Amino acid sequence: MEKKMENQKKKEKLEEMKEDEIKKDKSNRTKIKEFEIKEIANSFFNSIGFSILIGILLFLKTLFFYSNTIAIRETIDIDTVLGTIAFITTVICMICILPRRRRTITTIIVNVLLSILLFADNIYHTYSSSVLSVAQIMNLQYGEEIMNTLPMLIQAKQVLYFLDIVLIIFLLATKRLRIDKQAKINWRMKIAKIIVGVIFIIMFFKIDIDFIEKAKEDPFNKDMQIKKGTIYGYHISDIENTINIKKQAKYINKEKLLYDYNKLKEEYDKNYGKTNYDFKGIAKGKNVIILQLESVQNFVINKKINGMEITPNLNKFLNENIEISNMFMQSYSSTADSEFSTTTSLYPMENGMSYSRYYTNTYDNIFTSFEDEGYTTSYMHGNYGFFWNRENVYKSFGVDNIELKDKFEDTSENIMGYLSDELLYTQAVEKLKMYDMPFMTYIVSASSHTSFNLEGLKDKNKVNIDVGKYKHTFFGNYLESINYADYAFGIFIDKLKEANLYEDTVILLFGDHNGVDMYNEEMLDFLQETNSNLTDTDIKLNYIRVACGMKIPGIKNIKIEKPVSKLDIKPTFAYLIDGDAGFSLGTNIFNKKDFICLNNERIVTSRYYFDEKWYKIKEGTEINIEELTQDERELLKYYYENMRKELDISISISINNLLKHI
Repeated sequence: MEKKMENQKKKEKLEEMKEDEIKKDKSNRTKIKEFEIKEIANSFFNSIGFSILIGILLFLKTLFFYSNTIAIRETIDIDTVLGTIAFITTVICMICILPRRRRTITTIIVNVLLSILLFADNIYHTYSSSVLSVAQIMNLQYGEEIMNTLPMLIQAKQVLYFLDIVLIIFLLATKRLRIDKQAKINWRMKIAKIIVGVIFIIMFFKIDIDFIEKAKEDPFNKDMQIKKGTIYGYHISDIENTINIKKQAKYINKEKLLYDYNKLKEEYDKNYGKTNYDFKGIAKGKNVIILQLESVQNFVINKKINGMEITPNLNKFLNENIEISNMFMQSYSSTADSEFSTTTSLYPMENGMSYSRYYTNTYDNIFTSFEDEGYTTSYMHGNYGFFWNRENVYKSFGVDNIELKDKFEDTSENIMGYLSDELLYTQAVEKLKMYDMPFMTYIVSASSHTSFNLEGLKDKNKVNIDVGKYKHTFFGNYLESINYADYAFGIFIDKLKEANLYEDTVILLFGDHNGVDMYNEEMLDFLQETNSNLTDTDIKLNYIRVACGMKIPGIKNIKIEKPVSKLDIKPTFAYLIDGDAGFSLGTNIFNKKDFICLNNERIVTSRYYFDEKWYKIKEGTEINIEELTQDERELLKYYYENMRKELDISISISINNLLKHI
């Protein structure tokens, strides 16, 4: 019995030993398999195949970028796709010529850089319907405007730009992948690299350069530059244009420019010189306040949310006086651009460049027009003078009183870093009381600035609306900020009345630019509640249409529905005070001109909208040019040609300072 038990134990021990051996064998085979997989992965990682894979991923990322920007509501042009393939193929061919270690490292670096570029362009396009320019390097000190908004602009899907990069970094950090040392190149590899090099040269000089040149065909329209030249062709041409910026100017001498300008103005006077209202000189000798409202778009005017008016004070002002329902902004980027358009009646150089780079130029400005008529002039803003270079700009404009943040005694409440609108307005009235009359002042508000969280507002009860389902969204924050801005505007009007500065004062107010991106989902939901037939054309016009209205003593209940722009403000005031408009590309708001232009080659007329193609505003449908009458074709051609004339004149003035000594 004992022997039997002993044999049983031996048998069990043998079985255990076999199991251990099997486990060890399985473990060894697993390790061998893992090692083989790791070696295969590393072999691919250090091969040309890895560079080709990254090229494919970059192509897909670029298509993803297009679908979120220039083709958000349309298909991507086949030429744009083919051009993108050409550029990425060129880059990958260039990388493949490099020795193995350099090739792998360069592939990773190129992937990271181009992914960051696409992501940054995507974010900026959401912010301003434009893409980045190398010229913006000069404006880095003003980057806080975008940085404050960044959390609201980032979307979860944008992680797709970086998923592969995160994976590669993780695999390298955990040593699952390695970058091999340099290997000797055999004759077959040398021949292959020569072939790839030839392909690179052909692709670049025969195809890529053609796309770069196409990107230059529409100098004022970045979306078209991208569609024709791809995002990569655009950036290459942008670098070239920034280096050789004077080549963008059509006019190099003032004589030719003045000849074409005078010819254009004579044509406008002939076609549109008659006015709908006889207001010439009606404001002569009266005080004038120009109020620029931060981010106040027109769609909030006379609208309610959960039964409460979003802008009750603005509504009252506009309904009692002159409501201008189709005021359009000239630029998509900055408050400074709006100020430039208003004060000079010229198109701004994009991205705030007019104030940061070209501020030493000579411009006919609105302050000079008033000073020539005996007005005391002032400019007021609740930020410091270095921001957007405003102190230098307004000194160069010859403004009598430049009232920036350091000139206000009470700075106890700041919203988003700016003096709160309420404090700005209250102290502005006190300053106006001290000026010699008549005065003209330009006041710029800021509390409804992105990111619209009213950070710094001490009394949240000054927001008097319930945004309901939009609470804690970017759009909901926007509505609350606009409601506070409206509250402060009401305080401003009350203070003017208390100081006896309201009744006999001309007041113009307008929004500087958009506040919400074009296709914000919550905003579209809000718009569709009042317009169930919302078209893409409606959405695009909503994006560029800002609130606007004017009070002229003795004039009540007028609504102007024709399109007007910031360029029209300076000549309008010259008309109202019977003064000299000087050099102005805009026209009097009260005349019959029925179209305006933006600095990115968009055109808005009473009936049509041009955005690469012509659309009927009422129907929101694209126009088939072939179906139009000859007169209609000529009219659209007239609009387009004059838009290009205006832009050519304006950009030449900025680049070459052509108003100097005129």
